[in-house]
Amino acid sequence: MAIYKALTIAGSDSGGGAGIQADLKTFQELGVYGMSVITAVTAQNTLGVQGVFPMGAQAVEQQLASIGADLRPDALKTGMLFSSEIIQIVAAAIKSYKWERVVVDPVMIAKGGASLLQQEAIDAMIKYLLPLADVVTPNIPEAEALSGISITDSESRQQAARKIHAYGCQHVMIKGGHEADSVYATDLLYDGKSFTEYSSRRLHTPHTHGTGCTFAAAITSGLAQGLPAAESLHLAKNFIQAAIAEPLYIGSGHGPTNHWAYQRGQKQESTASSNAIIVSHDVYAGGTR
Repeated sequence: MAIYKALTIAGSDSGGGAGIQADLKTFQELGVYGMSVITAVTAQNTLGVQGVFPMGAQAVEQQLASIGADLRPDALKTGMLFSSEIIQIVAAAIKSYKWERVVVDPVMIAKGGASLLQQEAIDAMIKYLLPLADVVTPNIPEAEALSGISITDSESRQQAARKIHAYGCQHVMIKGGHEADSVYATDLLYDGKSFTEYSSRRLHTPHTHGTGCTFAAAITSGLAQGLPAAESLHLAKNFIQAAIAEPLYIGSGHGPTNHWAYQRGQKQESTASSNAIIVSHDVYAGGTR
């Protein structure tokens, strides 16, 4: 039996809901062996982030070297990278070890509002990391920061996706969790040729801590097992929908998602409850149709 391996390069969440902890839980639930490179240690819980303690450059480099020497990942994701220096170290390792199927979750701000990415690091991410990405998964505020475009409607979201794609990544998935629609959450995928929308019924709950990390980790799990990007994205959409739909009700603030809901709720049930609607739009010279 093939053992698929996935690597997460991200920060540690002491509360267990996001970051390295969320990624490893997701990998395990979706049947891939998880490995990690820790870029920072955070002191946080459901109420917010109380402290961020970045790892030194040598510590990050050595972790990457250990993985590169012995445990080649079938896919990897990046999460909180914190600084320009760490971003450049990670990008250099990906190129040096010729790692493929890279998912970039451009983590910038925690649920409670704490900044998790230094401002100067955004330019480094655009220059060094995004050209190596198979999939990049910004939410709307992150897409605005990366593209410099204010996203107010579907057209501006498409413009932002095109701008981010032009940095060199293969697929851009702008998540819809921050949009104003109170009925549906719609994620927009752009592959350089066409747009695809992944819509699911919005679940109104405060228990959404770690959704971005979990979503990106689920995409990575699919890619690690050889699924194409579109199928990996669909898997991730159903996984995160189930995780939000069955909260754990722990903590006093933004509680974590339920990483075992997708499996325990059975695959067919979770897929049905997502009410996923996929609409594809072809791109042509005048816009979309």
